[in-house]
Amino acid sequence: MWNKHPKALPYLFLSEMWERFGYYLMIGIFTLYLKDVEAGFAMTEKESSDLYGTFIALVFLTPFIGGLVADRYLGYKKSIVLGGLMMGVGYMMMGIHSYTMLYTAMILVIVGNGFFKPNISTLLGNFYNDEQYKEKKDEGYNIFYMGINVGAFICNFFGAAFKILFGWKYAFMAAGVGMFIGVIVFLLGTKHYGDKTEKKGVQPGDMPFYKIVLFILLPSVIFGVIGWLLKGVASDANPDSYIFGSDSTDAFIFACIPVIFFYTSLYFKAKSEDKRPIGALLAIFGVVILFWAVFKLNGSALNNWGDKYTDRQLEGTSQTIGSKLVLVDTLAYKKDSVALYDEAFRIQKENGKVVKTVDYPLYFRNVHKEKLPEEGSSIYTWSANLSQSINPGWVILLTPLVVAFFTYLRSRHKEPTTPTKIAFGLLISALSVLVMVAAVKAGGNGSEKVSVWWLVANYGVITIGELFLSPMGLSVVSKLSPTNITSLMMGGWFLSTSIGNKLSGVLASMWDTYEDKSHFFWVNFGLLLFATLLMFALLKQLNKVMAEKGIK
Repeated sequence: MWNKHPKALPYLFLSEMWERFGYYLMIGIFTLYLKDVEAGFAMTEKESSDLYGTFIALVFLTPFIGGLVADRYLGYKKSIVLGGLMMGVGYMMMGIHSYTMLYTAMILVIVGNGFFKPNISTLLGNFYNDEQYKEKKDEGYNIFYMGINVGAFICNFFGAAFKILFGWKYAFMAAGVGMFIGVIVFLLGTKHYGDKTEKKGVQPGDMPFYKIVLFILLPSVIFGVIGWLLKGVASDANPDSYIFGSDSTDAFIFACIPVIFFYTSLYFKAKSEDKRPIGALLAIFGVVILFWAVFKLNGSALNNWGDKYTDRQLEGTSQTIGSKLVLVDTLAYKKDSVALYDEAFRIQKENGKVVKTVDYPLYFRNVHKEKLPEEGSSIYTWSANLSQSINPGWVILLTPLVVAFFTYLRSRHKEPTTPTKIAFGLLISALSVLVMVAAVKAGGNGSEKVSVWWLVANYGVITIGELFLSPMGLSVVSKLSPTNITSLMMGGWFLSTSIGNKLSGVLASMWDTYEDKSHFFWVNFGLLLFATLLMFALLKQLNKVMAEKGIK
């Protein structure tokens, strides 16, 4: 497989794998840690989802500036190493239990990802711009994407084991170690990078950096502050009088306005031959926002589903193996002082403090009566964060099949264009949400735990959609972007991801407002179906632009 690709691919594959190991280990335990009453911050579902959404949104917003700095000043190698080191330190600090350390760590991860993420993807594309590798670009990005998911799959097992053995702090430290390994692997491949890591410099017609600071970054900060301070109508349901769900959401939406304006201006100021490709990319960026809004529920609403609504009990051989691998929690069926939750699993607080009561552990709330253990006995459950490995596990299994499928179609000259793949990816992703609608019905709207196979099926379907869409997105940006702003346009792809991530947090924070949880998933289905219809409507025009550029 590697022989037909650039020699740098294995190093970029492995460095990205380890970087994603650290990131997804952290994401897999993030909301669980925030909601932990004893060792975390005892946040409600709304509070944790809002912070989670803001965090992952900003993580994907900073590539806008990180790509720009790499393009013009630092080059790709320095940017990737700098970003990786910042993220590693951030992960190490995240488990130190104080709000100050938590937010400082989040800032380091946010800024570090801005330097790392767009530039390693752009660097990979640089190698496939060579004539001998052009036909292999989609396949190269699929292989690279599999590396992401190998890291995302194995990390949660380490996260569970470290959390059970040593606590949250050491689980986050394991994420930091993974990131540092990724940086080392990247540096080991230096001899294969040649001049591909060099900065492109400021090109004629480029906006000077000081203007970007004055007219984009500074306005974004100002707009963000305005969004935070601006108030809507106060009510019992909205005592803080926010406009879009929370103060952080208000700030984020306002802060995005100058950045979106900047990307729009790229189209109007571009050379005539670059206008249509840039316009095509901006259209794709807009559509995939809704995909990310639903897909990124894996770390919030679906993580919550795996924690509270999924039967995680292990028995017999599976329990023995799980215990030996330190992936199993032990729960005693006896009453003790525990946090009070209402019938809809909403934690109860008074004056900001968690209300305590004497009851059985929350896990037993919706266990079928016939499956309840004897008083005083214990059961064994797999760690909740392990559900985060289902999606990347499917990616690892399905990527070779998807690559082979498109290779077969290519050999028969029937391979669909990249925009067509994205359109079908959205359609398949929409269908996956219907699995969760059925899961809610099967569990009587949360009154009884359901099998983990519902999550497995949901992730299996959406993974097919993901493989049609996500690596194709990276590929199409690399194909269509004007040479002097490739990293900047890659930052635009991550900007759309960022906005989608924030929308995901907004959606997840509404979980507790739905008495019937199937309605929550129907909303998600509607959003993806709308995105699908919009993408198919744009398809003819997008394919025409691709044909004009002589690419698929």
